[in-house]
Amino acid sequence: MGALGQGGNYTAPPSSPSLHKVERLPRTALNRLFAAVYACAILALLYRHAQTLLHSTNLVSFFITFSLLVSGLVLAFMWATSQAFRMNPVRREQFPENLKRKVKEQDFPKLDVFICTADPYKEPPMGVVNTALSLMAYDYPTDKISVYVSDDGGSALTLFAFMEASKFASYWLPFCRENNIIDRSPGVYFASTGPSWSSEAQNIKEMYENMKVRVENVVNRGEVSETYITNDQEREAFKKWTSAFTPQDHPTVIQKSKTSPHHFKAGALNVLLRVSAVLTNAPIILTQDCDMYSNDPQTPLKVLCYVFDPAIEPNLGFVQFPQKFIGINKDDTCGCEYKHLAVINPMGIDGLRGPYYCGTGTFFRRRALFGDPSTCIKAEILELNPNNTVNKPIKSPDVLALAHHVASCSYENQTEWGFKMGFRYGTLVEDFFTGFRLQCDGWRSVFCNPERVAFLGNAPINLADVLNQCKRWAVGLLEVGFSEYSPITIGTRSIGLMVMGLCYSHYSFWPLYAIPVTIYSFLPQLALLNGVSVFPKISEPWFFLYLFLFLGAYGQELTEYVLDGTSFRRWWNAQRMWMIRKSSSFSFGTVEYLLKSIGLSAPGFNVTSKVVDDEQSKRYDQCIFEFGVPSPLFVPLTMAAIVNLFSFIWVTISVFDGNFEEGLFLQMLLAGCIVLNYLPIYEAIALRSDKGKMPTKITIIATFLAGALYTTTFHCFQVMKY
Repeated sequence: MGALGQGGNYTAPPSSPSLHKVERLPRTALNRLFAAVYACAILALLYRHAQTLLHSTNLVSFFITFSLLVSGLVLAFMWATSQAFRMNPVRREQFPENLKRKVKEQDFPKLDVFICTADPYKEPPMGVVNTALSLMAYDYPTDKISVYVSDDGGSALTLFAFMEASKFASYWLPFCRENNIIDRSPGVYFASTGPSWSSEAQNIKEMYENMKVRVENVVNRGEVSETYITNDQEREAFKKWTSAFTPQDHPTVIQKSKTSPHHFKAGALNVLLRVSAVLTNAPIILTQDCDMYSNDPQTPLKVLCYVFDPAIEPNLGFVQFPQKFIGINKDDTCGCEYKHLAVINPMGIDGLRGPYYCGTGTFFRRRALFGDPSTCIKAEILELNPNNTVNKPIKSPDVLALAHHVASCSYENQTEWGFKMGFRYGTLVEDFFTGFRLQCDGWRSVFCNPERVAFLGNAPINLADVLNQCKRWAVGLLEVGFSEYSPITIGTRSIGLMVMGLCYSHYSFWPLYAIPVTIYSFLPQLALLNGVSVFPKISEPWFFLYLFLFLGAYGQELTEYVLDGTSFRRWWNAQRMWMIRKSSSFSFGTVEYLLKSIGLSAPGFNVTSKVVDDEQSKRYDQCIFEFGVPSPLFVPLTMAAIVNLFSFIWVTISVFDGNFEEGLFLQMLLAGCIVLNYLPIYEAIALRSDKGKMPTKITIIATFLAGALYTTTFHCFQVMKY
């Protein structure tokens, strides 16, 4: 079967069963045609802004037009880079049932699994345990799979949970394989199955519940008491947790120290990369978030469908699966599905040189983390090289001593780790940056999106958590965009394809959306309150240009959502959250990046909480926004909500009084759209009394700032009038 875009045209020999196929999406031609028409419209808009700027009559009108021109330029750049994802989108399918007809099971490569966690209270140990057990239970030779866990919190609670899990695994793993269980996360299996349980399943369920009770009791107590320690080996392990042992400073049982740079998740992954090289050195590596459990036991076999394709294998760096979530309410209130980021755009970039690394659900070739396809960078010691064969037993004293040595905080000093080898440092979005650097080195990737979802995890349902997560992304993406490895410069040269470089540029400069969104959330509305027109009249031809640009952008995204099987309500909430993130998270992230650039701020890596109380969960299931905490991220949202509401009310009164000017129609339409999007904010301010309402403190601050902004601009617009 023919393959497009990835590694040339792959055609299986007539006598050989196909392992996969790839096809271009039918909408490709329409995407290209629309892009050409829309590009002309954007150029026309920029021409109008430039022309208006040259004919400005005073400083205020110059400032307004200049702001709109800057907004137009940013939006034009972001739109142009987004079209790169639409030039050659493809869909893939795998045939793992054909794999064993081509490759013997004993020839399957070994697989090392990396799981990262950091806080037992934000990432409950039982959730991490369920993830690990689901991955250990893959339909894969048991002697070829190893699971490594990094706990950056250095928690005895997490260690205790895994000691319990190792005992339970000896019963759970054989049970799954012997009974061909599909849901191999025990938490999911025992929550979804009931009356048809066999006596064996019932016994294992009791074991699981007993383990769960023990682990949760220890977490609630905050310590592992002597009562829960069952043997001398466990007692010896927990002796490492002394009074001087903290999550910020502890010995190399985990690897962390106040005196050494840690590099957050990338640093943790590089430690696992080195430790696993000493112990097992599997050629295939899976990196997995601690809350993303396996939903398909055949996932590794689908990866091998590409690994054993000679047309792809030489340059294959990694296989990326989409990040999908359970527990999202029916309308995805917080927009956590990330349809474009997780599915639509990866399918688009897959038709070029493959998707970006998403940080989880990713199968790497270990070799790809050590230089380009033609040149392997040698590690400091032989045991860390990707082609080294491990001959000594894991429990050998020499092996364990070396594993502790390569995990030490000072090991990376004066080495290439994090810069030319391993997962890359220098940004809070180490996943995106690592994938980008690998593709610059000549590696390709594949987007694997099978019908049965490979991995499922928990999405944040608290708006503050969602916005804080996006703020962290914003800082990290700007670190990439303005680094020496910026996709806009080195990316387009190294990757070799201009279109591919534009894809990475789109996300690297994603936070710049804050500029036009902030301007369009305030400036036209403040002008509207003062009766000043900044857009064309209905009777002018330019009016239809604005209307086309607005409807065209929204229409294209809605079409993509519908074609992907998403409801209108989910699309509506997604575009609402797009506006909220850009005006809040991206604004704060951009400011934080600028402060960091001049040495006034040092962003940290904050773990997104996976814990939700019952009241929050109930409100979320009812599709109600969760505000609750007085986060500064809510201030610009509330300000925009207040300014747009008052401007819309003012112009509506003008319409009924007969004083409405046709030149204000587009401003009225814009204010009305924002008011419609911000209905949950008005509800949280005025109509709710539950704990998830907008904090009074935020409402007062935002009202004061909105009033000050209006007062300031009122005097400016008076100057413009006269």
